[in-house]
Amino acid sequence: MNAPDALAQDFVKFSVGAGVLRFGEFRTKAGRLSPYFFNAGLFDDGAKLGRLASFYARRLLASGLEFDMLFGPAYKGITLAAAIAIELAREGRNVPFAYNRKEAKDHGEGGTLVGAPVAGRVLIVDDVISAGTSVRESIAMIRAAGATPCGVAIALDRQEKATDADGRDAELSAVQAVRAQLGLEVVAVATLADLLAYLRSGADPALEQYAPAVQAYRERYGV
Repeated sequence: MNAPDALAQDFVKFSVGAGVLRFGEFRTKAGRLSPYFFNAGLFDDGAKLGRLASFYARRLLASGLEFDMLFGPAYKGITLAAAIAIELAREGRNVPFAYNRKEAKDHGEGGTLVGAPVAGRVLIVDDVISAGTSVRESIAMIRAAGATPCGVAIALDRQEKATDADGRDAELSAVQAVRAQLGLEVVAVATLADLLAYLRSGADPALEQYAPAVQAYRERYGV
């Protein structure tokens, strides 16, 4: 049995402490009743955002994935791209970043893209991949700029089956679909398996009670 991923375990502990990762009963967008909820929008102050970016930066540097710049899709990806770029620079890897506007600007510099020129191998950064819509939109913008999308970095891989247009369970998870259908590597700071390992580790005795429900959810919807 593989040893727990230390970085992922630290990230899960941090997410719980920040109130970003919660346990109970939550209805997902797909209509599933989930025993946990991960809301990256609650990394909402300087200290939490900085630590979050540090986890991304360390995971990316350890992954060996080659990229020339970061791209943050609006809106959550904007602050993520900026914060991760700062942390990568602190780690000795200085890369440019860019992001998009939701609506094109018709004055000043104009256009939908802001920041560094989008060029070379572009890494998309976001919090999670739910349906892959944001990733597809980002790919289109990156290619339209003449650059090459090379991967996606996310905080948590839920490792569960996506749903199709009719609400039925798909064969692949959203992350697997990005890899298989779009040909992009996905780097996640942590996965549902890491979350489950944390619950079972005894690191937080108050949370151990949720492990059976999370395991049952994974068995029903997991990939």
